[in-house]
Amino acid sequence: QWQLAESGGGLVQPGGSLRLSCTAPRFSLNYYAVGWFRQAPEKEREGVSCISSKDNSTYYSESVKGRFTISRDHASNTVVLQMNSVKPEDTAVYYCAAHFLGRCSTVVAGDFGSWGPGTHVTVSS
Repeated sequence: QWQLAESGGGLVQPGGSLRLSCTAPRFSLNYYAVGWFRQAPEKEREGVSCISSKDNSTYYSESVKGRFTISRDHASNTVVLQMNSVKPEDTAVYYCAAHFLGRCSTVVAGDFGSWGPGTHVTVSS
């Protein structure tokens, strides 16, 4: 059973934007680091962004730095990944994951105990 729920995936043209949302229906994300991971066909899962539990410090992988922005909305219990200037290589299934009292100094999938089922993002003209 999935503890998190992603939304906002779809088809977008290169150079366009997409907004992914992650929410937790049964618990507050306020005390969790929330990470976004992606997995393209025949590739390993990659941590692309994270927002920490304590001070909302953020992490971005080099492949998305300057294009993606992660943010937290406490009122709606949501973490958003704003994807701008997308590229075909951003095509993947995107997953959000939560790590209780976690920081984002490293973004390793094994540290995150709660996951969503993923949402598909396709960047194509």
